[in-house]
Amino acid sequence: MCGILAILGSHDASPARRDRILELSRRLRHRGPDWSGLFAGQKCWCYLAHERLAIIDPASGDQPLYNENKDIVVAANGEIYNHEALKKSMKPHKYHTQSDCEVIAHLFEDVGEDVVNMLDGMFSFVLVDNRDNSFIAARDPIGITPLYYGWGADGSVWFASEMKALKDDCERFEIFPPGHIYSSKAGGLRRYYNPAWFSETFVPSTPYQSLVLRAAFEKAVIKRLMTDVPFGVLLSGGLDSSLVAAVASRHIAGTKAANIWGKQLHSFCVGLQGSPDLKAAREVANYIGTQHHEFHFTVQEGLDALSDVIYHVETYDVTTIRASTPMFLMTRKIKALGVKMVLSGEGSDEIFGGYLYFHKAPNREEFHHELVRKIKALHMYDCQRANKSTSAWGLEARVPFLDKEFMEVAMAIDPAEKLIRKDQGRIEKWVLRKAFYDEKNPYLPKHILYRQKEQFSDGVGYSWIDGLKAHAQSHVLNLPVHFLFRQD
Repeated sequence: MCGILAILGSHDASPARRDRILELSRRLRHRGPDWSGLFAGQKCWCYLAHERLAIIDPASGDQPLYNENKDIVVAANGEIYNHEALKKSMKPHKYHTQSDCEVIAHLFEDVGEDVVNMLDGMFSFVLVDNRDNSFIAARDPIGITPLYYGWGADGSVWFASEMKALKDDCERFEIFPPGHIYSSKAGGLRRYYNPAWFSETFVPSTPYQSLVLRAAFEKAVIKRLMTDVPFGVLLSGGLDSSLVAAVASRHIAGTKAANIWGKQLHSFCVGLQGSPDLKAAREVANYIGTQHHEFHFTVQEGLDALSDVIYHVETYDVTTIRASTPMFLMTRKIKALGVKMVLSGEGSDEIFGGYLYFHKAPNREEFHHELVRKIKALHMYDCQRANKSTSAWGLEARVPFLDKEFMEVAMAIDPAEKLIRKDQGRIEKWVLRKAFYDEKNPYLPKHILYRQKEQFSDGVGYSWIDGLKAHAQSHVLNLPVHFLFRQD
Protein backbone atom coordinates (compact mmCIF):
# COMPACT_ATOMS: atom_id res chain seq x y z
CA MET A 1 0.00 0.00 0.00
CA CYS A 2 1.05 3.57 -0.69
CA GLY A 3 -0.28 7.01 0.11
CA ILE A 4 -1.40 9.45 -2.58
CA LEU A 5 -2.36 13.12 -2.40
CA ALA A 6 -3.44 15.12 -5.45
CA ILE A 7 -4.56 18.73 -5.87
CA LEU A 8 -5.99 19.71 -9.24
CA GLY A 9 -6.98 23.17 -10.49
CA SER A 10 -5.10 25.13 -7.85
CA HIS A 11 -2.81 27.38 -9.97
CA ASP A 12 -0.85 28.30 -6.86
CA ALA A 13 2.87 28.27 -7.66
CA SER A 14 4.04 29.78 -4.38
CA PRO A 15 6.73 28.03 -2.30
CA ALA A 16 4.23 28.03 0.57
CA ARG A 17 1.82 25.88 -1.45
CA ARG A 18 4.50 23.31 -2.25
CA ASP A 19 5.61 23.24 1.38
CA ARG A 20 2.01 22.71 2.48
CA ILE A 21 1.53 19.79 0.09
CA LEU A 22 4.70 18.16 1.35
CA GLU A 23 3.49 18.64 4.92
CA LEU A 24 0.11 17.05 4.14
CA SER A 25 1.75 14.20 2.27
CA ARG A 26 3.86 13.44 5.34
CA ARG A 27 0.61 12.61 7.14
CA LEU A 28 0.41 9.60 4.81
CA ARG A 29 4.01 8.45 5.13
CA HIS A 30 3.15 5.55 7.42
CA ARG A 31 1.45 4.01 4.36
CA GLY A 32 4.59 4.37 2.24
CA PRO A 33 7.79 4.75 4.25
CA ASP A 34 10.15 3.73 1.42
CA TRP A 35 10.22 6.89 -0.74
CA SER A 36 8.44 10.19 -1.38
CA GLY A 37 7.71 11.79 -4.75
CA LEU A 38 6.06 15.02 -5.90
CA PHE A 39 5.03 16.15 -9.39
CA ALA A 40 4.03 19.77 -10.09
CA GLY A 41 2.27 20.45 -13.40
CA GLN A 42 2.85 23.38 -15.72
CA LYS A 43 2.15 26.66 -13.93
CA CYS A 44 1.43 24.46 -10.91
CA TRP A 45 -2.15 23.74 -11.97
CA CYS A 46 -1.76 20.32 -10.38
CA TYR A 47 0.29 18.48 -7.77
CA LEU A 48 0.65 14.73 -7.35
CA ALA A 49 2.33 13.61 -4.13
CA HIS A 50 3.18 9.99 -3.40
CA GLU A 51 4.43 8.05 -0.38
CA ARG A 52 5.68 4.67 -1.56
CA LEU A 53 5.61 1.21 -0.05
CA ALA A 54 7.87 -0.70 -2.43
CA ILE A 55 6.47 -4.16 -3.22
CA ILE A 56 7.12 -4.58 -6.96
CA ASP A 57 10.46 -3.32 -8.35
CA PRO A 58 11.68 -1.77 -5.09
CA ALA A 59 14.82 -0.39 -6.74
CA SER A 60 13.35 1.77 -9.51
CA GLY A 61 9.56 1.87 -9.21
CA ASP A 62 9.29 5.23 -7.43
CA GLN A 63 6.23 7.35 -8.14
CA PRO A 64 4.69 9.36 -9.71
CA LEU A 65 5.00 7.29 -12.90
CA TYR A 66 4.99 8.45 -16.52
CA ASN A 67 4.42 7.39 -20.12
CA GLU A 68 7.24 7.63 -22.68
CA ASN A 69 6.90 11.38 -23.30
CA LYS A 70 6.16 12.13 -19.66
CA ASP A 71 3.02 14.04 -20.62
CA ILE A 72 0.83 11.51 -18.78
CA VAL A 73 1.53 11.22 -15.05
CA VAL A 74 -0.03 8.85 -12.52
CA ALA A 75 0.16 8.43 -8.75
CA ALA A 76 -1.25 5.07 -7.71
CA ASN A 77 -1.89 3.05 -4.60
CA GLY A 78 -2.35 -0.70 -4.94
CA GLU A 79 -1.39 -3.59 -7.19
CA ILE A 80 -2.24 -4.35 -10.83
CA TYR A 81 -2.11 -8.14 -11.00
CA ASN A 82 -2.56 -8.36 -14.78
CA HIS A 83 0.10 -5.81 -15.67
CA GLU A 84 2.26 -8.36 -17.50
CA ALA A 85 -0.70 -9.62 -19.54
CA LEU A 86 -1.69 -6.05 -20.39
CA LYS A 87 1.82 -5.25 -21.62
CA LYS A 88 1.68 -8.24 -23.98
CA SER A 89 -1.71 -7.23 -25.37
CA MET A 90 -0.90 -3.52 -25.85
CA LYS A 91 1.08 -1.89 -28.62
CA PRO A 92 4.79 -1.58 -27.75
CA HIS A 93 5.75 1.04 -25.17
CA LYS A 94 8.99 2.07 -23.54
CA TYR A 95 8.77 1.44 -19.79
CA HIS A 96 10.84 3.45 -17.33
CA THR A 97 10.42 0.93 -14.47
CA GLN A 98 9.20 -2.59 -13.70
CA SER A 99 6.43 -1.24 -11.47
CA ASP A 100 3.07 -2.88 -12.05
CA CYS A 101 1.37 0.52 -11.83
CA GLU A 102 3.32 2.12 -14.70
CA VAL A 103 1.09 0.24 -17.13
CA ILE A 104 -1.77 2.58 -16.14
CA ALA A 105 -0.09 5.58 -17.82
CA HIS A 106 0.68 3.70 -21.05
CA LEU A 107 -2.73 2.04 -21.17
CA PHE A 108 -4.45 5.40 -20.73
CA GLU A 109 -2.45 6.68 -23.68
CA ASP A 110 -3.89 3.82 -25.76
CA VAL A 111 -7.52 3.57 -24.60
CA GLY A 112 -8.28 6.68 -22.52
CA GLU A 113 -10.74 6.40 -19.67
CA ASP A 114 -11.57 2.79 -20.53
CA VAL A 115 -8.33 1.94 -18.70
CA VAL A 116 -10.34 1.32 -15.53
CA ASN A 117 -12.27 -1.57 -17.09
CA MET A 118 -9.07 -3.35 -18.10
CA LEU A 119 -7.30 -3.35 -14.73
CA ASP A 120 -7.37 -6.44 -12.54
CA GLY A 121 -6.28 -5.52 -9.06
CA MET A 122 -6.81 -3.31 -6.05
CA PHE A 123 -6.13 0.34 -6.79
CA SER A 124 -6.78 3.99 -6.26
CA PHE A 125 -5.06 6.41 -8.61
CA VAL A 126 -5.03 9.95 -9.95
CA LEU A 127 -3.83 10.48 -13.51
CA VAL A 128 -2.99 13.79 -15.14
CA ASP A 129 -2.91 14.31 -18.91
CA ASN A 130 -0.68 17.32 -19.53
CA ARG A 131 -1.57 17.32 -23.23
CA ASP A 132 -4.88 18.99 -22.46
CA ASN A 133 -4.65 19.62 -18.69
CA SER A 134 -7.32 17.04 -17.91
CA PHE A 135 -7.34 14.40 -15.19
CA ILE A 136 -9.09 11.29 -13.95
CA ALA A 137 -9.26 9.54 -10.58
CA ALA A 138 -10.49 6.01 -9.98
CA ARG A 139 -10.99 3.41 -7.27
CA ASP A 140 -11.12 -0.38 -7.54
CA PRO A 141 -14.52 -2.09 -7.88
CA ILE A 142 -15.02 -3.03 -4.20
CA GLY A 143 -12.97 -0.34 -2.48
CA ILE A 144 -10.15 -2.50 -1.15
CA THR A 145 -7.89 0.55 -1.28
CA PRO A 146 -9.12 3.78 0.35
CA LEU A 147 -9.72 7.05 -1.49
CA TYR A 148 -11.36 10.34 -0.51
CA TYR A 149 -12.00 13.52 -2.43
CA GLY A 150 -12.71 17.08 -1.45
CA TRP A 151 -12.94 20.67 -2.61
CA GLY A 152 -10.75 23.61 -1.71
CA ALA A 153 -11.98 27.18 -1.23
CA ASP A 154 -10.21 28.17 -4.46
CA GLY A 155 -12.21 25.66 -6.52
CA SER A 156 -9.48 23.02 -6.53
CA VAL A 157 -10.31 19.30 -6.38
CA TRP A 158 -8.37 17.16 -3.92
CA PHE A 159 -7.84 13.40 -3.64
CA ALA A 160 -6.12 11.48 -0.83
CA SER A 161 -5.70 7.96 0.53
CA GLU A 162 -6.76 9.08 4.00
CA MET A 163 -8.94 11.84 5.38
CA LYS A 164 -6.19 13.23 7.58
CA ALA A 165 -4.58 14.75 4.48
CA LEU A 166 -7.78 16.60 3.52
CA LYS A 167 -9.43 17.65 6.76
CA ASP A 168 -7.64 20.98 7.27
CA ASP A 169 -7.52 22.28 3.70
CA CYS A 170 -10.82 21.24 2.12
CA GLU A 171 -14.14 22.98 2.71
CA ARG A 172 -15.76 19.55 2.51
CA PHE A 173 -14.67 16.04 1.61
CA GLU A 174 -16.31 12.68 1.02
CA ILE A 175 -15.61 9.00 0.48
CA PHE A 176 -14.71 8.38 -3.15
CA PRO A 177 -17.12 5.56 -4.07
CA PRO A 178 -15.69 2.20 -5.17
CA GLY A 179 -16.08 1.20 -8.80
CA HIS A 180 -16.22 4.84 -9.95
CA ILE A 181 -14.10 7.13 -12.08
CA TYR A 182 -13.94 10.92 -11.76
CA SER A 183 -13.32 12.65 -15.08
CA SER A 184 -12.54 16.36 -15.39
CA LYS A 185 -13.69 16.20 -19.01
CA ALA A 186 -17.03 14.66 -18.12
CA GLY A 187 -17.38 16.93 -15.13
CA GLY A 188 -17.78 14.43 -12.33
CA LEU A 189 -18.27 10.83 -11.23
CA ARG A 190 -19.60 7.86 -13.12
CA ARG A 191 -19.78 4.20 -12.17
CA TYR A 192 -17.67 1.94 -14.37
CA TYR A 193 -18.16 -1.34 -12.47
CA ASN A 194 -21.62 -2.74 -13.17
CA PRO A 195 -21.76 -6.53 -12.92
CA ALA A 196 -25.17 -8.10 -13.36
CA TRP A 197 -25.29 -9.24 -9.74
CA PHE A 198 -24.96 -5.63 -8.52
CA SER A 199 -28.54 -4.90 -9.57
CA GLU A 200 -31.17 -4.80 -6.82
CA THR A 201 -33.63 -6.67 -9.05
CA PHE A 202 -31.34 -9.36 -10.46
CA VAL A 203 -31.12 -12.78 -8.78
CA PRO A 204 -28.52 -15.20 -10.21
CA SER A 205 -29.42 -18.74 -11.23
CA THR A 206 -26.17 -20.44 -12.29
CA PRO A 207 -25.98 -23.98 -10.90
CA TYR A 208 -23.33 -24.53 -8.24
CA GLN A 209 -20.19 -26.33 -9.44
CA SER A 210 -17.78 -26.95 -6.61
CA LEU A 211 -14.68 -27.49 -8.78
CA VAL A 212 -15.32 -24.32 -10.76
CA LEU A 213 -15.52 -22.32 -7.53
CA ARG A 214 -12.36 -24.00 -6.19
CA ALA A 215 -10.40 -23.27 -9.38
CA ALA A 216 -11.48 -19.62 -9.39
CA PHE A 217 -10.33 -19.14 -5.81
CA GLU A 218 -7.01 -20.88 -6.37
CA LYS A 219 -6.39 -18.57 -9.33
CA ALA A 220 -7.21 -15.54 -7.15
CA VAL A 221 -4.69 -16.60 -4.51
CA ILE A 222 -1.94 -17.47 -6.99
CA LYS A 223 -2.05 -14.09 -8.74
CA ARG A 224 -1.56 -12.40 -5.36
CA LEU A 225 1.74 -14.17 -4.82
CA MET A 226 3.25 -11.53 -7.15
CA THR A 227 5.88 -9.79 -5.02
CA ASP A 228 9.53 -8.75 -4.89
CA VAL A 229 9.61 -8.50 -1.07
CA PRO A 230 9.14 -10.88 1.91
CA PHE A 231 5.51 -11.89 2.45
CA GLY A 232 3.20 -14.17 4.40
CA VAL A 233 -0.42 -14.87 5.30
CA LEU A 234 -2.64 -13.86 8.21
CA LEU A 235 -3.94 -17.08 9.75
CA SER A 236 -6.62 -17.00 12.42
CA GLY A 237 -7.52 -20.67 12.12
CA GLY A 238 -10.99 -19.85 10.82
CA LEU A 239 -12.26 -21.11 7.47
CA ASP A 240 -11.40 -18.11 5.32
CA SER A 241 -7.82 -17.40 6.39
CA SER A 242 -7.11 -21.14 6.55
CA LEU A 243 -8.19 -21.63 2.94
CA VAL A 244 -6.07 -18.68 1.81
CA ALA A 245 -3.08 -20.14 3.64
CA ALA A 246 -3.68 -23.68 2.39
CA VAL A 247 -3.96 -22.65 -1.25
CA ALA A 248 -0.97 -20.29 -1.05
CA SER A 249 1.11 -22.99 0.62
CA ARG A 250 0.27 -25.48 -2.14
CA HIS A 251 1.18 -23.16 -4.99
CA ILE A 252 4.04 -21.06 -3.64
CA ALA A 253 6.72 -23.42 -4.97
CA GLY A 254 6.09 -22.49 -8.59
CA THR A 255 6.30 -18.73 -8.15
CA LYS A 256 9.03 -16.18 -8.75
CA ALA A 257 8.67 -15.14 -5.11
CA ALA A 258 9.60 -18.65 -3.93
CA ASN A 259 12.83 -18.51 -5.90
CA ILE A 260 13.79 -15.37 -3.98
CA TRP A 261 12.30 -15.89 -0.51
CA GLY A 262 11.95 -19.65 -0.20
CA LYS A 263 9.19 -22.21 -0.64
CA GLN A 264 7.89 -22.25 2.94
CA LEU A 265 5.06 -19.83 3.56
CA HIS A 266 5.14 -17.70 6.72
CA SER A 267 1.88 -17.42 8.68
CA PHE A 268 0.91 -15.01 11.46
CA CYS A 269 -1.69 -15.06 14.21
CA VAL A 270 -2.52 -12.81 17.15
CA GLY A 271 -4.53 -13.34 20.30
CA LEU A 272 -4.75 -13.21 24.06
CA GLN A 273 -3.07 -16.12 25.82
CA GLY A 274 -5.26 -19.21 25.40
CA SER A 275 -7.57 -17.69 22.76
CA PRO A 276 -9.47 -19.89 20.28
CA ASP A 277 -7.70 -18.43 17.25
CA LEU A 278 -4.23 -19.22 18.55
CA LYS A 279 -5.04 -22.88 19.04
CA ALA A 280 -6.81 -23.29 15.70
CA ALA A 281 -4.16 -21.37 13.75
CA ARG A 282 -1.39 -23.47 15.29
CA GLU A 283 -3.15 -26.64 14.18
CA VAL A 284 -3.69 -25.38 10.62
CA ALA A 285 -0.10 -24.16 10.34
CA ASN A 286 1.20 -27.56 11.42
CA TYR A 287 -1.10 -29.30 8.95
CA ILE A 288 -0.19 -27.22 5.87
CA GLY A 289 3.45 -26.76 6.85
CA THR A 290 3.88 -23.02 7.23
CA GLN A 291 6.54 -21.34 9.33
CA HIS A 292 4.17 -20.02 11.96
CA HIS A 293 4.53 -16.90 14.09
CA GLU A 294 2.24 -16.48 17.09
CA PHE A 295 1.87 -13.09 18.75
CA HIS A 296 0.21 -12.33 22.09
CA PHE A 297 -1.24 -9.13 23.49
CA THR A 298 -2.94 -8.18 26.73
CA VAL A 299 -6.24 -6.39 27.15
CA GLN A 300 -4.38 -3.39 28.56
CA GLU A 301 -2.09 -3.24 25.53
CA GLY A 302 -5.17 -3.22 23.33
CA LEU A 303 -6.78 -0.43 25.35
CA ASP A 304 -3.56 1.58 25.27
CA ALA A 305 -3.56 1.39 21.47
CA LEU A 306 -7.15 2.57 20.97
CA SER A 307 -6.37 6.22 20.23
CA ASP A 308 -3.72 5.21 17.69
CA VAL A 309 -6.10 2.73 16.06
CA ILE A 310 -8.85 5.35 15.74
CA TYR A 311 -6.35 7.83 14.27
CA HIS A 312 -5.16 5.39 11.62
CA VAL A 313 -8.40 3.59 10.77
CA GLU A 314 -10.35 6.89 10.78
CA THR A 315 -13.60 5.64 12.23
CA TYR A 316 -15.41 5.37 15.56
CA ASP A 317 -17.43 2.38 14.42
CA VAL A 318 -17.32 0.05 17.40
CA THR A 319 -17.16 -3.25 15.54
CA THR A 320 -14.44 -1.96 13.23
CA ILE A 321 -12.27 -0.59 16.04
CA ARG A 322 -12.53 -3.65 18.27
CA ALA A 323 -11.45 -5.87 15.35
CA SER A 324 -8.83 -3.42 14.07
CA THR A 325 -6.97 -3.24 17.37
CA PRO A 326 -5.56 -6.82 17.41
CA MET A 327 -4.75 -6.49 13.70
CA PHE A 328 -2.97 -3.18 14.32
CA LEU A 329 -0.85 -4.74 17.08
CA MET A 330 -0.08 -7.85 15.03
CA THR A 331 0.96 -5.78 12.01
CA ARG A 332 3.63 -3.99 14.01
CA LYS A 333 5.14 -7.33 14.99
CA ILE A 334 4.98 -8.62 11.41
CA LYS A 335 6.68 -5.53 10.02
CA ALA A 336 9.44 -5.92 12.63
CA LEU A 337 10.25 -9.29 11.04
CA GLY A 338 10.90 -7.59 7.69
CA VAL A 339 7.67 -8.71 6.02
CA LYS A 340 5.96 -6.14 3.76
CA MET A 341 2.97 -8.00 2.28
CA VAL A 342 0.38 -10.46 3.62
CA LEU A 343 -2.63 -12.30 2.26
CA SER A 344 -5.84 -12.01 4.27
CA GLY A 345 -9.32 -13.55 4.27
CA GLU A 346 -11.69 -10.57 4.16
CA GLY A 347 -14.79 -10.70 1.95
CA SER A 348 -15.83 -14.33 2.21
CA ASP A 349 -18.63 -13.72 4.70
CA GLU A 350 -20.20 -11.09 2.45
CA ILE A 351 -20.00 -13.29 -0.67
CA PHE A 352 -21.29 -16.51 0.90
CA GLY A 353 -23.47 -15.33 3.78
CA GLY A 354 -21.13 -16.25 6.60
CA TYR A 355 -22.66 -14.12 9.33
CA LEU A 356 -24.86 -16.10 11.66
CA TYR A 357 -27.95 -13.98 11.06
CA PHE A 358 -28.08 -15.25 7.46
CA HIS A 359 -29.85 -18.36 8.74
CA LYS A 360 -32.91 -16.12 9.09
CA ALA A 361 -33.10 -15.40 5.35
CA PRO A 362 -36.67 -16.22 4.28
CA ASN A 363 -35.83 -17.04 0.65
CA ARG A 364 -33.11 -17.02 -1.99
CA GLU A 365 -34.00 -13.53 -3.22
CA GLU A 366 -33.64 -11.87 0.17
CA PHE A 367 -30.47 -13.82 0.85
CA HIS A 368 -28.87 -12.54 -2.35
CA HIS A 369 -29.97 -8.95 -1.87
CA GLU A 370 -28.44 -8.94 1.60
CA LEU A 371 -25.17 -10.27 0.19
CA VAL A 372 -25.09 -7.44 -2.33
CA ARG A 373 -25.84 -4.87 0.36
CA LYS A 374 -22.99 -6.19 2.50
CA ILE A 375 -20.54 -6.24 -0.41
CA LYS A 376 -21.38 -2.67 -1.35
CA ALA A 377 -20.61 -1.57 2.23
CA LEU A 378 -17.32 -3.47 2.57
CA HIS A 379 -15.24 -0.38 1.80
CA MET A 380 -16.52 1.27 4.97
CA TYR A 381 -15.91 -1.67 7.28
CA ASP A 382 -13.77 -4.79 6.67
CA CYS A 383 -11.79 -3.33 3.76
CA GLN A 384 -11.15 -0.16 5.72
CA ARG A 385 -10.04 -2.18 8.76
CA ALA A 386 -7.77 -4.51 6.81
CA ASN A 387 -6.18 -1.74 4.77
CA LYS A 388 -5.65 0.97 7.35
CA SER A 389 -4.70 -1.13 10.35
CA THR A 390 -1.95 -2.76 8.27
CA SER A 391 -0.93 0.39 6.38
CA ALA A 392 -0.41 2.09 9.73
CA TRP A 393 2.88 0.18 9.89
CA GLY A 394 3.72 0.04 6.19
CA LEU A 395 2.34 -3.45 5.50
CA GLU A 396 0.22 -4.37 2.48
CA ALA A 397 -2.80 -6.69 2.85
CA ARG A 398 -4.14 -8.50 -0.21
CA VAL A 399 -7.59 -10.10 -0.21
CA PRO A 400 -8.13 -13.01 -2.68
CA PHE A 401 -11.84 -13.38 -1.90
CA LEU A 402 -12.45 -9.93 -3.40
CA ASP A 403 -10.78 -10.83 -6.69
CA LYS A 404 -12.93 -9.52 -9.54
CA GLU A 405 -12.97 -12.78 -11.50
CA PHE A 406 -13.61 -14.89 -8.42
CA MET A 407 -16.53 -12.70 -7.43
CA GLU A 408 -18.05 -13.08 -10.89
CA VAL A 409 -18.05 -16.86 -10.35
CA ALA A 410 -19.18 -16.82 -6.72
CA MET A 411 -21.91 -14.21 -7.12
CA ALA A 412 -23.36 -15.97 -10.17
CA ILE A 413 -24.23 -19.05 -8.08
CA ASP A 414 -27.93 -19.51 -7.44
CA PRO A 415 -28.39 -18.18 -3.89
CA ALA A 416 -30.62 -21.16 -3.11
CA GLU A 417 -27.37 -23.13 -2.95
CA LYS A 418 -25.97 -20.72 -0.35
CA LEU A 419 -28.97 -20.87 1.98
CA ILE A 420 -28.30 -22.29 5.43
CA ARG A 421 -30.31 -25.52 5.73
CA LYS A 422 -29.54 -27.27 8.99
CA ASP A 423 -32.03 -30.04 8.14
CA GLN A 424 -29.73 -30.89 5.22
CA GLY A 425 -26.48 -30.41 7.18
CA ARG A 426 -25.73 -27.15 5.42
CA ILE A 427 -24.16 -24.56 7.71
CA GLU A 428 -23.05 -21.08 6.70
CA LYS A 429 -20.71 -20.90 3.68
CA TRP A 430 -21.59 -24.47 2.78
CA VAL A 431 -20.73 -24.00 -0.91
CA LEU A 432 -17.22 -22.81 -0.06
CA ARG A 433 -16.61 -25.61 2.43
CA LYS A 434 -17.80 -28.24 -0.04
CA ALA A 435 -15.60 -26.81 -2.80
CA PHE A 436 -12.50 -27.50 -0.73
CA TYR A 437 -13.52 -30.85 0.70
CA ASP A 438 -11.13 -33.32 -0.90
CA GLU A 439 -10.82 -36.75 0.72
CA LYS A 440 -7.82 -37.82 -1.38
CA ASN A 441 -5.78 -34.64 -0.98
CA PRO A 442 -7.30 -32.59 1.87
CA TYR A 443 -6.66 -28.87 2.00
CA LEU A 444 -7.53 -28.69 5.71
CA PRO A 445 -8.54 -30.95 8.60
CA LYS A 446 -12.27 -31.57 8.28
CA HIS A 447 -13.13 -30.01 11.64
CA ILE A 448 -11.31 -26.82 10.58
CA LEU A 449 -13.05 -26.83 7.21
CA TYR A 450 -16.35 -26.96 9.09
CA ARG A 451 -15.39 -24.69 12.01
CA GLN A 452 -18.21 -22.25 12.75
CA LYS A 453 -17.46 -18.59 12.28
CA GLU A 454 -16.02 -16.47 15.08
CA GLN A 455 -15.83 -12.71 14.75
CA PHE A 456 -12.13 -11.78 14.58
CA SER A 457 -12.40 -9.71 17.75
CA ASP A 458 -13.99 -12.70 19.54
CA GLY A 459 -11.55 -15.28 18.23
CA VAL A 460 -8.52 -13.40 19.54
CA GLY A 461 -9.92 -13.86 23.06
CA TYR A 462 -13.34 -13.25 24.58
CA SER A 463 -11.92 -11.14 27.41
CA TRP A 464 -10.91 -8.54 24.81
CA ILE A 465 -14.59 -7.73 24.31
CA ASP A 466 -15.21 -7.71 28.06
CA GLY A 467 -12.22 -5.45 28.68
CA LEU A 468 -13.25 -3.06 25.92
CA LYS A 469 -16.77 -2.93 27.29
CA ALA A 470 -15.57 -2.16 30.82
CA HIS A 471 -13.17 0.50 29.52
CA ALA A 472 -15.93 2.22 27.56
CA GLN A 473 -18.37 2.16 30.46
CA SER A 474 -15.76 3.72 32.74
CA HIS A 475 -15.29 6.61 30.31
CA VAL A 476 -18.78 7.16 28.91
CA LEU A 477 -21.76 7.72 31.18
CA ASN A 478 -24.94 5.74 30.52
CA LEU A 479 -23.46 3.73 27.65
CA PRO A 480 -25.93 0.96 26.71
CA VAL A 481 -24.40 -2.47 27.15
CA HIS A 482 -25.69 -3.70 23.78
CA PHE A 483 -23.76 -0.91 22.00
CA LEU A 484 -20.56 -2.92 22.21
CA PHE A 485 -22.23 -6.13 21.09
CA ARG A 486 -23.73 -5.04 17.80
CA GLN A 487 -23.67 -7.97 15.37
CA ASP A 488 -23.10 -7.38 11.66
